[in-house]
Amino acid sequence: MPVYSISHVENVRVCVVMVGLPARGKSLIAQKIVRYLSWLSIKSKCFNVGNYRREIASDVVVNAEFFDPRNEEGLKTRKEAVNRAITDMMNWFSEENGVVGILDATNSTKARRDRILKLCRENSIEPMFLESYCDDQDLILQNIIDVKTTSPDYIDTSNEFATDDFLKRISYYEEIYETMDTKSDSDLTFIKLVNVNSQIILNRIESYLESRIVYYVMNLHIKPRCIYLSRHGESEYNLTGQIGGDSNLSERGWKYAKKLPELVLKSLGEENKHTNLTVWTSTLKRTQQTSSFLPYKRKLQWKALDELDAGECDGMTYEEIEQNFPEDFKARDDDKYEYRYRGGESYRDIVIRLEPIIMELERQENILIITHQAVLRCLYAYFMNIPQEESPWMSIPLHTLIKLEPRAYSTLVSRMKADIPAVSTYKEKGTSQLGEFASGTGISKSRDLIRDSELVTPK
Repeated sequence: MPVYSISHVENVRVCVVMVGLPARGKSLIAQKIVRYLSWLSIKSKCFNVGNYRREIASDVVVNAEFFDPRNEEGLKTRKEAVNRAITDMMNWFSEENGVVGILDATNSTKARRDRILKLCRENSIEPMFLESYCDDQDLILQNIIDVKTTSPDYIDTSNEFATDDFLKRISYYEEIYETMDTKSDSDLTFIKLVNVNSQIILNRIESYLESRIVYYVMNLHIKPRCIYLSRHGESEYNLTGQIGGDSNLSERGWKYAKKLPELVLKSLGEENKHTNLTVWTSTLKRTQQTSSFLPYKRKLQWKALDELDAGECDGMTYEEIEQNFPEDFKARDDDKYEYRYRGGESYRDIVIRLEPIIMELERQENILIITHQAVLRCLYAYFMNIPQEESPWMSIPLHTLIKLEPRAYSTLVSRMKADIPAVSTYKEKGTSQLGEFASGTGISKSRDLIRDSELVTPK
């Protein structure tokens, strides 16, 4: 069962209709909502009209003139893109039992929004409009830079061309753009974000699912930032193969703790070396010891970041668990996400207790989180939209710093591996032995989500 069985209780399906001029962070917000709801087991999907437009006009060089409202060919292509996106979304709702669909487009005019509104209501889908309104020029220019680095429209262009062309594209949209307000749109359900979250206007938020989306969106910002993730250094329990506990770092774990400040500095880069990170750890000794050499003043401990509670199996090795609780051992292998240790937790339980962490994380800018294997798997799955059934099987090695940079169209990932050996704590399905290739050969799809080829070892 999902964490929140909202759709089953209310039998509500919601179409979130994005509204706003280009470079207002709509795609980033849309992707974040999908990640958040999917993470909570609410079936969600984003339908980006720009992707449909690029598919239809794959052989056309698209520049600002393409978006001139007087360009008949461009207008025809863009209308076809919207129609395809809406058709696919409606099919997804009906054929795949979708719960929250997001139509990611400018939806600039009241006439366009009225058409979507009518179609949704005819199909018993609740329309919810989400407008990102922004007149902060610095923020707009920063968003344009983000689009330049991640949008397929500007892959092979210079920053100067991309900025000028995108500003011209925005000016064409401004000719026809109609913002939403509580007078002319008083009968609609909508959220209006003014300059991200400087002001938030809510109108007719009626269902619990809509309120969950509102609660999440109110915690968002779209400023560029980096999130650093690291497991604690190798621990004494890691060396003996025991799970859980509150052991100290091993000798090599302390070496990683001393190396971590250098890794962070290299990852930040010379231009950002004075960035003041906030460091979050769990309440367990091995994470606090790992953070002890970091020069940053703001360090916070979160009980919610503690490792998965193994209950009666705490302090045992997997061999001992297999011997003493063979049925539990098999049940966990069969459904690792849902399995709850006797008197302990499941991965789903971790997701539930991490939700306040996610909300606070979305409010923050640059954060370094030092925590544990299961917790990092859940956090990484959130940012990378990894299916829940795959997330408990991801390989997240010790002594590796992961850098995440959320962008409009994707999350950029880079990893830096310390040149300090550590044991593998990865357990393959079907075995009690630890190690990446303990059973069979090859790398599974889920484990391959973090590939050695993406690791960078500092010189």
